[in-house]
Amino acid sequence: MSSVCTIAWVHGLVQGVGFRYSTQREALQLGLTGYAKNMDDGSVEVLACGEAEQVEKLIAWLKAGGPRSARVDKVLTEPHQPGKAYASFGIRY
Repeated sequence: MSSVCTIAWVHGLVQGVGFRYSTQREALQLGLTGYAKNMDDGSVEVLACGEAEQVEKLIAWLKAGGPRSARVDKVLTEPHQPGKAYASFGIRY
């Protein structure tokens, strides 16, 4: 079992619709650490760290549209090496 981190930028109608909170709930259910953060351009940045298979499940959930109130147009992802370890999955402001 390998631990990986992936950073994703989710574009569309993803701010003001509970997207970060839904992402946090989903990530915690998958046992992931990291964060969800609103960006100035209207997107949401998601950093997910944990078992590769679980990280992929979260990315698939993001690409499938996240919560019902959101509209996801595109999800960009890349591997990431964070400068620190995260103890849980938080929401950043």
